[in-house]
Amino acid sequence: MASNSETIYIKAGRNTEVKKPDITLGEVLEITCVNPSMEAKVRSLRLLKGINGRVAVSVLKVVSMIQEVYPNAEVQSIGEPDFIVTYEEPGKGSRFMQSVKVVFVSVLSFFGAAFSIMAFNNDVDAPKLFDQIYTQIMGNKPDGFTILELTYSLGLAVGILIFFNHFGKKKFTVDPTPMEVEMRLYENDIQTTLIETYSRKERELHVDQTDSSCGHRK
Repeated sequence: MASNSETIYIKAGRNTEVKKPDITLGEVLEITCVNPSMEAKVRSLRLLKGINGRVAVSVLKVVSMIQEVYPNAEVQSIGEPDFIVTYEEPGKGSRFMQSVKVVFVSVLSFFGAAFSIMAFNNDVDAPKLFDQIYTQIMGNKPDGFTILELTYSLGLAVGILIFFNHFGKKKFTVDPTPMEVEMRLYENDIQTTLIETYSRKERELHVDQTDSSCGHRK
């Protein structure tokens, strides 16, 4: 076993969610090797035991584990230098509470957006502006609701749909929506902060740590 000199490639994502507290390398990493038996053995190596919440792991710990089994093997990491493993107990969050949160956020977003639009219209004095435009074009003052208010309302709705590239479950193009882009950037910032925090507080599973039973609450 120690005479094998194959190259083992591993790739770690920034954050991996798992469904059980005992984790092997194959469950959190992409692993490939021209030797199938070596690949299977590496996949079965236990990385974590009894984790709870989030755990930050240095990829050097993974390399060290593999080289303990295959000292002559070359390990090539083509992924993240540090990664997070996240475990949450099944059934911890109920469907009812998730539905309540979705409804709350939806209502809050709706009224927040409506208030922002009304505040903008009030700041620029939109009714007076529409009256002036109508008077200049038609030659007389408007008598109540005009086509300008109608087209403005429709244009606002269409503009929002086009900008967010999303209506219900339907997307107009394959491009990610602005909300998806912002959420991805936010997620990356959170993960980077967590890794740096765990590393600074020496709570990261690193190459010199032998105990794989660890976990940090969220």
